[in-house]
Amino acid sequence: MYDNSVRLIGFLGQNAEKRTARNNTPYVILNLATTVRWRAKESKENVERTEWHRLVAWGNLARFAATLKRGNHISAEGELRYRMISDKEHPELEHRLAEIHLAKIGKLDRGEQLTDDLPTVQTDDQAA
Repeated sequence: MYDNSVRLIGFLGQNAEKRTARNNTPYVILNLATTVRWRAKESKENVERTEWHRLVAWGNLARFAATLKRGNHISAEGELRYRMISDKEHPELEHRLAEIHLAKIGKLDRGEQLTDDLPTVQTDDQAA
């Protein structure tokens, strides 16, 4: 048995980025920051490390994800995927890019409500 699932909770670093694939399918890119904080044993100072995650939303999730803005607190679940991309300045170089393809996304902001009729939690199997 195998499980390729990722669950993250964090804050968006920029507004949702709407794109269209080569086959004219719309999708949305989100950049999510997660931060880990701890106290260093020796120095007793507070230390933190922030990691950035690239999230990809397709279909109905893309419609919901497109409403998200920089600073929104969200929870995201999906599948980790890798792909190779070419370096723009050095086309002979390739980089391995990690992305989380979303199956579920939820907005955790309490004070702000969505302005339309979209629910605060969307899953990949919900109808548009």
